[in-house]
Amino acid sequence: MQEAGGSRIIGSTATGILVLALLYVAQSIFAPLIFSLFVIALVWPCQAALQRFLPKLLALLITLSVTMIAIVAIGSSVAWGFGRLAQWLFVNADRFQAIYVNWTSWLEEHGLAVAGPLADRFDVAWLVGFVQGMAGRLNSFAGFAVLVFIFIMLGLLEVEDFTKRLVVPAAQPYGTRILVANRMLGAKLRRFMIVRTFASILTGLVVWLFALGAGLELAAAWGAIAFALNYIPFLGPFVATALPTLFAIAQFEAWQTAVVIFTSLNFIQFIIGSYLEPRLTGASLAISPFAVIFSVFFWSFMWGISGAFIGVPILIAFIVYCAGTPSAMWIAALLSGSSRAEAHGP
Repeated sequence: MQEAGGSRIIGSTATGILVLALLYVAQSIFAPLIFSLFVIALVWPCQAALQRFLPKLLALLITLSVTMIAIVAIGSSVAWGFGRLAQWLFVNADRFQAIYVNWTSWLEEHGLAVAGPLADRFDVAWLVGFVQGMAGRLNSFAGFAVLVFIFIMLGLLEVEDFTKRLVVPAAQPYGTRILVANRMLGAKLRRFMIVRTFASILTGLVVWLFALGAGLELAAAWGAIAFALNYIPFLGPFVATALPTLFAIAQFEAWQTAVVIFTSLNFIQFIIGSYLEPRLTGASLAISPFAVIFSVFFWSFMWGISGAFIGVPILIAFIVYCAGTPSAMWIAALLSGSSRAEAHGP
């Protein structure tokens, strides 16, 4: 009995590793596919509502147009923001180099000898290349967007037929479980994205207004970056806070001003992300913060920027399906962020 149980554990672990390896190797297919499935869950109510009084293909055209405009708008905003930063950094690279050398000299005078080797290796061209590379990768997501468009179009056409197949007797009892879990997942994802979009727009506007008031250059770019990166929990707000601080050091050449900007931006992120969002989402979307951080970093490693954006939706889907499976309810209970485990199932 023990040997059989051990063999099952080894087999399950090996299968999981192989699946993850496949997802990593074939990310050019699976990343847009999974992204499309979540988008379908978000926009299907719109498609269903339009189909009631419009031809199906016309409703599909409207839904696809609105969806792709939203996706392109988010991607273009962060690409435009990083592009503006790359241009500014290229022009002001000497200021960064001079400030860095001054700071490393100050650290060496206070006994931190590690600053010397770092100063020798520091090259502002690397920072310029990094920012330009980010903008370039974001601008070159045309292939990703095309696959997403195709998957969404085909998926929306098949939602009704797939739902009918789930309720046929041959698909039971799993078909009903999947159908109920899909409906619950769709409701959770829509609520999550509505709140996240509202918070992202609010964050972008507040950061833009703050940057204008503080006299920080590229205020519109900082607002656009804060808006787009707010869709990535923890990692996105960190980048949207750290970058303006670094640029403030070069612009104002005073660490006191940079500290004020860093503190103010963190305060904005804290109020919106840690106070406002949880009250809007409610306990139904409570997830362990550790699980959220792990999911964002893990899927970023697997699929890059697209993985970072859909890391939390993947985690939400995993929790919902675990909650709908009696043998996996304990996993949903552990990943839930509230004491009231949501593992009662759909």
